[in-house]
Amino acid sequence: MKTVRNKLVLFGAGKIGRSFIGQIFSKGGYEVVFVDISKAIVDELNRKKCYQVWLVNDEFKKCHTVKNVRGIHATNQEEVVNEVSAADLLAISVGVGALPKTLPIIARGLLKRFSADNRNALDIILAENMVDAADYVRNELSKHLPSWYDFDKLVGLVETSVGKMVPLISPGDKETDALKIYAEPYNTLIVDKNGFRNPVPDIENISAKENMKAWVERKLYIHNMGHTAAAYIGHFYYPSHQYIYEVLAEEGILEKVRNAMLQSASILLKKYPFDFTIEELINHIDDLLTRFQNKALADTIFRAGCDLQRKLAANDRFAGIIRTAVASGMPYESILAALVCALFFNAKDMNGEPLVADIRFLDTYSDKPFLLLSEVCGFDRLADEKLFFEAENTYKSLNELSFRYHQLINNTSIYP
Repeated sequence: MKTVRNKLVLFGAGKIGRSFIGQIFSKGGYEVVFVDISKAIVDELNRKKCYQVWLVNDEFKKCHTVKNVRGIHATNQEEVVNEVSAADLLAISVGVGALPKTLPIIARGLLKRFSADNRNALDIILAENMVDAADYVRNELSKHLPSWYDFDKLVGLVETSVGKMVPLISPGDKETDALKIYAEPYNTLIVDKNGFRNPVPDIENISAKENMKAWVERKLYIHNMGHTAAAYIGHFYYPSHQYIYEVLAEEGILEKVRNAMLQSASILLKKYPFDFTIEELINHIDDLLTRFQNKALADTIFRAGCDLQRKLAANDRFAGIIRTAVASGMPYESILAALVCALFFNAKDMNGEPLVADIRFLDTYSDKPFLLLSEVCGFDRLADEKLFFEAENTYKSLNELSFRYHQLINNTSIYP
């Protein structure tokens, strides 16, 4: 552990906040001040001043203690504003839905910082899986700042590619230790070099990139798409399985998922020929597929695939890369097949409960691929006529297979 030299104020003490961002910066010598809505987590942070991250894979289980931490409840706004005004670095890992509630109080902290005659720029690391995160945060923060505030000089917005996989914590573990968390050993935070107004923090596990958009899209269209494709394809062919590693161990499923990821890689390579090589992308895909099969993470098909409305949206992992493929004349049939499998996705959590929002979603779209493509994925029936035709044919083929499955009562697979 290095000597504490700076203070990071981190909004979000959830899975990524604790297992990844907080852990990296604490190890690098920062005091980490978590801001969170969970009273239980904040109270435990302040009581223990540390927490445990268990790094697990099929070969080992290793505990890392994260020190020099404390917490502030998000409702204690004056204290949060004071911490932001005195911070050396900020980070946000709250999820896209919570960003609108988080940014106004950060704006107040920025103004207090300015009124205290602190003209040093404050960099904000955006540990959110969203495209164009910096543009969104700049627009929203600016709404709460006066027109005279020199935003581009005083604030750095640093997009990231968060590739760490962290499973849900069981109720039993939560009761035993509210701060305990499991994660895979992967520990590299990719950041936008050009987003910083100050020097990039000189700590281990940070990798600064020049063309951040390429790396954000690599994460979304290869990692996120591949992970979710494994859930949709795997659940369709093996609906009794619960875990991602189970379906990827089945004959044919790994190949289907890998083919979809390889198609994404080819599309991205054409778009970003100076940022990637095909060899690097193939190695990345094979590494991801190995990580997806980490049994120790117990990553469920339900977790990887649920929230259909978001994951099938126009700018998300499937529709976004298919749109890029259409524009560049590249093949996308393997990606489209995974997307269509989502229309049959009715996986349940470990308590046997589906996501209520997904039930409503499937009630609307499960037998209407045309409606899905237009209303959710944002495609145009006339301009993208070929895509709609291919999706309809794919759906008919899968629907026939699904019908066959229901006729085979004693068979747990519909794999042809």
